[in-house]
Amino acid sequence: MAGLLHSMIASPDGRVADADGRFDWARPDEELHRFIDDQERSVGTYLYGRRMHEVMRYWEDVGEGPPGPEREYAGIWQAAEKVVYSTTLDPPTAPRTRLERSFDPAAVRELVASADRDVSVAGPRPAARAFGAGLVDECWTYVVPVLVGSGPRLFPEGVRRELELLEERRFTGGAVLLRHRVVR
Repeated sequence: MAGLLHSMIASPDGRVADADGRFDWARPDEELHRFIDDQERSVGTYLYGRRMHEVMRYWEDVGEGPPGPEREYAGIWQAAEKVVYSTTLDPPTAPRTRLERSFDPAAVRELVASADRDVSVAGPRPAARAFGAGLVDECWTYVVPVLVGSGPRLFPEGVRRELELLEERRFTGGAVLLRHRVVR
């Protein structure tokens, strides 16, 4: 059965980008990248806001390059469907990508219920809407050892959800995976 996953790299102070929108501090090392690649294989559809879609477009244009976790992730990402929520974006021209003008919780619930693979939501605005509507099943948070100080938050303000820790894993580069189930 498919679920709605919230999977993000974040700082210990709960930021997914800095105040200038940069996230170069979050670049995973090879070990972490390979682990993320393995987890992302279960995802058949990604739900993004405009900004996250623009960031993730990088993977659409990755060339062949040498074998490794980045090339592997590019193939995983390119094979998945993408839904972008934006009122300002022109219709995407990228393969497997469609534009929705608003985040409709009922439509997302139906998408997840009919999916044969997991659906992943990323980006502060669509994730906030998904959390607010009680749609998120699991959180996969990759915490990297950098305090960012300010910028977009990992979790939305004003939304309370109880979480049950399912897994934790430490990586040699200092990152930690915290995998939680959202308690209903």
